[in-house]
Amino acid sequence: MLSFKQALTSSIGRKVLMGLSGLGLVGFVITHLAGNLTLLAPDSIVFNTYAKKLHDLGPLLEVAEIGLAFIFILHVVTAIQLKINHKTARPKGYAFQKSKGSPSFYGLASNNMAISGSILLVFLILHIWHFKFGPGMEAGYAVDIKGEQSRDLYRLVAESFKNPMIVGLYVFAMLFLGAHLRHGFWSAFQSLGAMNPRMTKPAYFLALLVAAALSVGFLLIPIFLYFNLGGCLK
Repeated sequence: MLSFKQALTSSIGRKVLMGLSGLGLVGFVITHLAGNLTLLAPDSIVFNTYAKKLHDLGPLLEVAEIGLAFIFILHVVTAIQLKINHKTARPKGYAFQKSKGSPSFYGLASNNMAISGSILLVFLILHIWHFKFGPGMEAGYAVDIKGEQSRDLYRLVAESFKNPMIVGLYVFAMLFLGAHLRHGFWSAFQSLGAMNPRMTKPAYFLALLVAAALSVGFLLIPIFLYFNLGGCLK
């Protein structure tokens, strides 16, 4: 069992932290997508009710956001540390990177994780700034939900995705999300020692499936709203 100091200083420990934080973020992405898919409902009240329930959590939501921010920062910092170590010490790759008689699972996505990660970081900052801290009820984005005034987040999202540039940005970012998840999800299991050589191909296929499902799920939303297929914006 790695000590906390080893987890922070050793290459193996950092890979474990990278894997755990990565899987934690995948869990958040799945949950976030599940909630955002309510944007596809024929009535805007479905998504706005979901958004209100989250807002009504109050301090619990703030604690969850702080915890998520900590995991995200840990993931980014650990990735930078591992990248620096790789550049200076040039350590060996994963044990199953390349085996005799079978192909390597390392390619364009795995070799450019820093690039895709940086693009996703910039996208996340813009996403939070635009939707979480964007115009609210004081700017007229208000809706009545069971007799209570709440922020009309559906309207903000729908209006935003009427802009083809914003839709293009989201589709572009979600393609990078898929590429990042494909390698990250698979390598997390290797870093955590949860995979033997026989499980390499099935795990890679699972990573591909998860990455494709999440990226397609997210990019479907702006495309759907852009063409207003059943949208509720009036």
